[in-house]
Amino acid sequence: MAKELKDLTKRSDDYSKWYNELVVKADLAEQSAVRGCMVIKPYGYAIWEKMQRYLDDMFKSTGVQNAYFPLLIPKSFLSKEADHVEGFAKECAVVTHYRLKNSPDGNGVVVDPDARLEEELIIRPTSETIIWNTFKNWINSYRDLPVLVNQWCNVFRWEMRTRMFLRTAEFLWQEGHTAHATSEEAQERAIQMLNVYGEFAEKYLAVPVIKGVKSANERFAGAIETYTIEAMMQDGKALQSGTSHFLGQNFAKAFDVNFVNKDNKPESVWATSWGVSTRLMGALIMTHSDDNGLVLPPHIAPLQVVIIPIYKNNDQAAEISKTVNPIVNELRQAGISVKYDDADNRRPGFKFADYELKGVPVRLAIGLRDIENGQVEVMRRDTLEKHNAPLDGIATYIKDHLEDIQNNIYQKALKHREEMTRTVDTYDEFKKEIEKGGFILAHWDGTTETEELIKAETKATIRCIPLDGDKTPGTCMVTGRPSAQRVIFARNY
Repeated sequence: MAKELKDLTKRSDDYSKWYNELVVKADLAEQSAVRGCMVIKPYGYAIWEKMQRYLDDMFKSTGVQNAYFPLLIPKSFLSKEADHVEGFAKECAVVTHYRLKNSPDGNGVVVDPDARLEEELIIRPTSETIIWNTFKNWINSYRDLPVLVNQWCNVFRWEMRTRMFLRTAEFLWQEGHTAHATSEEAQERAIQMLNVYGEFAEKYLAVPVIKGVKSANERFAGAIETYTIEAMMQDGKALQSGTSHFLGQNFAKAFDVNFVNKDNKPESVWATSWGVSTRLMGALIMTHSDDNGLVLPPHIAPLQVVIIPIYKNNDQAAEISKTVNPIVNELRQAGISVKYDDADNRRPGFKFADYELKGVPVRLAIGLRDIENGQVEVMRRDTLEKHNAPLDGIATYIKDHLEDIQNNIYQKALKHREEMTRTVDTYDEFKKEIEKGGFILAHWDGTTETEELIKAETKATIRCIPLDGDKTPGTCMVTGRPSAQRVIFARNY
């Protein structure tokens, strides 16, 4: 390993420290001068861009269009939906003044006390209020429905304890907002977008997820139902990786968004909202990576293949390039992102370690002897296995290899989740099993009181009530009261 990897903490020693070090060492992000906010570096942002690209196409295939709404929201808007403001009030950053002036003592600038805003503005923690105030201008008749919009933006929520990608004060996300003529249409849309998130997580991120509905206690502020995809990290903790909300008519009534229905009668609009954020970067890192660095699924890796020449002098380097350059073109024509790293300022060993750290799925090493033998050395990042492959037909070989890696990474994560998912029937058993981490399937009586008791005593929360799976009723492990089905408990990020 190159020098920068020698002191990477092992997962088994300190999983949290391993994660924090890896984010920095793999050049994904770093802390900024603003407390609680991070700088996403080019390599990290390249991964986020691929996520955006795929998700954006998936959204648009369902009829959604992109739009953009203001960063600043009038304070009065958040007062219109009581549950919503209560859910976000403690996290809001407030703009109170619109001007600075030079300090009288000559030391920099100060807030001009005469420039106080008539109404304070909130930096968006989420955009339901400003969007529904806008929808009031767009919707008059059932002919104007549905409205299906999404915006890619940043949001801000004050966080006291932060961790890059997983929980930061400012983060990037997309938030979809839709308006419908009927409750059924809105609920169908909420589930449809949940399924989009599930497909994206599994197909591109290779992260197996469980789709379910949140308990009332864990529901989005202002929602009737919150649907979620829940993933399990290598340390056995859960990570909420995407949510879709059926908002009923709450926001439509709060902002007077009404329409004339087909019976020529006024009615309030039905709504959904749904979003995923840069938290998916955390899910990607913690689900797959190892003590050597990142492990990136090929479908989401910015760089899928790197080719490193092995040579002793410039003549050999030039000779190798004659063979490699056509291979690079062949791979690109096959839709594979590839880099030929022939830079002479770093030794091959350093390059090997660097690309291993950054999780590049396939590394090809090639020297003159390899060319003479018509082969190239292939190293796959997921297993660290090396073997030789023929140069003839290499693009097809690598394309198939990348798909095998993608599937293997997913299956490994799925196996881990299955091994860490257990069923319990008694509260004493639950208390023992939750200490081991993982998903615990147990019966719950459906009350907030019992849910809060379990959280207070074990630090475990209900991650979701699974949409699929065993629907067999039973009795609550705590109270003995009837339970409709088992729910998933876990400790979470």
